[in-house]
Amino acid sequence: MVHTESETGTSTAAVGTQPQVADPTAYIADPGPLGLAGFAMTTFVLSVFNAGLITTSGLVAVVLPLALFYGGLAQFVAGLWEFRKGNTFGALAFCSFGSFWLSFAAYVKYVEPGLGGAAKAHVATGLYLLAWAIFTGYMTIAAARVNGAVLAVFVFLTLTFVALTIGIWSQT
Repeated sequence: MVHTESETGTSTAAVGTQPQVADPTAYIADPGPLGLAGFAMTTFVLSVFNAGLITTSGLVAVVLPLALFYGGLAQFVAGLWEFRKGNTFGALAFCSFGSFWLSFAAYVKYVEPGLGGAAKAHVATGLYLLAWAIFTGYMTIAAARVNGAVLAVFVFLTLTFVALTIGIWSQT
């Protein structure tokens, strides 16, 4: 780029050249904490009910809004921010698991009640969870290239999906 010196001593770009633009991703906050927090809190609350720690009828309804908005929407947005920052792994993980929570909420609210009985619902839910166990398993392999903490999260998450799948299919 050809520069000229103005009378004031400041450098200006020659005609026909483009000015330097700052990195647009430099102004985006790290979306990782939002994505991890959304997944962790939603998983924790659902797990409290799955483990039978709270059995009061009707309280499980707290999971659906949390799954939709914090586990689903907030995590999906974090994934989009990861795309913008150029983090393919983070984008795939957060968009996928945000979509998991959105689809889980829709499944529980709209699909499961119309499956015609517990036996059919358990088979369908087990298949749904198995698909996520497989996805999480291959994300675990990719997580090995990120760092030890992320790898540990994915190892335990894979084991959780496998245990959930076995647990739901054992009810049929």
